[in-house]
Amino acid sequence: MSVAARNRATAIGATLVVAGMIGLTAASVPLYRLFCQVTGYGGTTQRAETVPERVAGTPVTVLFNADVAPDLPWRFRPAQRRLEVLPGEQNLAYYEAENRSSEPVVGTATFNVTPHKAGIYFHKLACFCFEQQTLEPGERVEMPVSFYVDPALLDDPSTRDVRQITLSYTFFVDREATEALRRRRVAATGS
Repeated sequence: MSVAARNRATAIGATLVVAGMIGLTAASVPLYRLFCQVTGYGGTTQRAETVPERVAGTPVTVLFNADVAPDLPWRFRPAQRRLEVLPGEQNLAYYEAENRSSEPVVGTATFNVTPHKAGIYFHKLACFCFEQQTLEPGERVEMPVSFYVDPALLDDPSTRDVRQITLSYTFFVDREATEALRRRRVAATGS
């Protein structure tokens, strides 16, 4: 094999390695999110379609937390700080968000549960997380979260001592969506 052919093979190999690394990087966030949703790792809650038939008589306190990234001009808070819930019982809680800027802003929320070991037993039936939320200037909205705590929490030796769970959301600005919204509005108004 000539030197030119070896150099060409090396360049192709290096290009394929770089392309593979870029592909893995792009896939890592959705794959990690899927892994966390399936396993409850890192306090990730589960998604559910229905509520279990069994309701346990031992109450659990659910605390609600809200955070906003520093560059998002929103006020975001839970409408209630805590709820006493029975495992297996469907519950509804609300968060409130307000855009305090003079421009429309798009935000996206992430969430987690602490203690982390309780994540697989916290099931959300409906939620605003991972969905873009667009708030107009000064707009205030209520965002519901429908959930239940799986009664199996009380049967698992590693979680049977858990009597308090914190559901925490953090909102981040979606810069790309906010900029696209701004461009569409400028194009529509011509200014």
